[in-house]
Amino acid sequence: MNIVLFHSTFGLRPAVRAAADRLRAAGHEVWTPDLYEGRTFDSVEEGLAFQDEIGKDELLKRAVLAAAPYSERGLVYAGFSLGASIAQTLALGDERARGLLLLHGTSDIAPNATVDDLPVQLHVAEPDAFETDDWLSAWYLQMGRTGADVEVYRYAGAGHLYTDPDLPDYDEEAAEATWRVALGFLDSL
Repeated sequence: MNIVLFHSTFGLRPAVRAAADRLRAAGHEVWTPDLYEGRTFDSVEEGLAFQDEIGKDELLKRAVLAAAPYSERGLVYAGFSLGASIAQTLALGDERARGLLLLHGTSDIAPNATVDDLPVQLHVAEPDAFETDDWLSAWYLQMGRTGADVEVYRYAGAGHLYTDPDLPDYDEEAAEATWRVALGFLDSL
């Protein structure tokens, strides 16, 4: 598969590069756009402040420009938290999208969004302050209405960004389970 993997609000950190390497080792071609142009952050607050400085429209523009050269190939859009939100937006707008792999995040869905059986897999902590149960239930129903084929995996007791070994949220057991399931998902596409 051809995969574009977007980073979280922390920026393009080592965990994102390690995830891309894991996907490459499984035979996938992976691109990791740096939407922050080299900046990384040590706290959510710093990352969110920088994100606000850039603005949602500019972040989305950067993501579209980063993915555009590869979209003809039929991309799997993937991302971590903020990156998952961006990946979802791009996948729902790309008729050639082959799949959507969401790690730790989702996004609003445009009321007119439609896809043709787009395979979607979401991995998220349970509970997760950024992805509440009510939000996820509504999101799941809305994604189904778009025509997506959605699978949701919850990881009890894990922190929000539980796949990043350099953050306090890290949960090795949940992270390894996530990667096993995600790699199987990608192999099925």
